[in-house]
This record gives sequence, structure tokens and C-alpha cells, in this order.
Amino acid sequence: MIINEQLEKIKMTKYRLSKESGVPQATINDICSGKANLEKCSAGTLYKIAKVLNLSIESILESEKESERSSFEVFKSNTCHYVKDMGDLDFIIKVLESDEIRKLYEKHWFPEALYLLAMIDYLSRINEIPLCTRYNDLRASKLERPLYPVGVLISSEVMHTDEPLHTAEKNSIPEFRRFNIIESEVRNVV
Repeated sequence: MIINEQLEKIKMTKYRLSKESGVPQATINDICSGKANLEKCSAGTLYKIAKVLNLSIESILESEKESERSSFEVFKSNTCHYVKDMGDLDFIIKVLESDEIRKLYEKHWFPEALYLLAMIDYLSRINEIPLCTRYNDLRASKLERPLYPVGVLISSEVMHTDEPLHTAEKNSIPEFRRFNIIESEVRNVV
């Protein structure tokens, strides 16, 4: 969030921000921890914080929207829909030009970054396109634990067996499995 970044940049504590802005320290703490929704904060509160930090209210609100993280399942679904709507090649070009993989990785959103990289690698393979070497350092990464699709996890739980997990692993696309992401279907989206 831009407020935390600016505090760190100018070496200001939350306590000092509270004193200089007149905004209660509890409110500052809630905002900085993400507990408070900035869109529900009063314009006066945001103005006071923005003024002390030499930021605009708009930049504070925009950074909040950018930092909102959806569930991994929603991210996967959106990615698959983008591929379907844009086509393989346009999707690859858009992702590589935007450097979205690196941006996600630097935000420590590792599942999303590696899923996107796996998608690029998979689409590159099936379209016989050489891999982009810009992400070779990330290709050595792997999630600590396997990430299974929600449907597979539910099946395993309901059936009281790990068989759905093993089947999903066996059928997983190699580019995804390399990162410990269990994914077998990226084309069949509605």
C-alpha cells in the first residue's frame, strides 16, 4: 500500500503520522494494516493523511484498488478466460509486455506469478514458440505445497480418500506441475 511505502520512504512512524495529521493512531494502524477499507474512510481523514505524506487522495485510493488480491481460484479462472478471449499469441504478448509475472512475484504473490508463468510456458510449448528467457530465475521456484483445484480437494474430502489428488497430479499439465500447481484443464472455461 502506498501509505506504508511512503512512511518507509520518508522514515516516518505511524505515531508521527498520527500526530502530524490529527488522525487517531488506531485509525492509522487500521489503515496501514489493511483492516480499514479506505473507500469507507472519510474524505477528511484521507485528506489529512495525504497532506502529511505529500500524496494525493486519488493515488492512495488507486493503490488500494491495485493491491486487492482475489482468491487464487478467481485468478485462475480469470487467466483462463483471458486466454480464451484473447487467443494464445495475444495473451502471451500482453503478459510478456506488461511484465505481470515479475510484478506478481515481487508482490510475493507466488501462486499467481507461477501460475501465469506456467500458462505462458504451456502456451509457448503447444504453439511451438521458444520460451521467454526473462523468467529463467523464476523457473527454479516451486510452491512449498501442491495447490489443487477446489473441486479436487472437495472430492477428496467427500470421498475420504487421496485418490482424487493422485489422479489430478497424474493428469496435471507438466508446466504447472513443475511449480507444484496441479492443473489439468485450462481450455474448458465457461
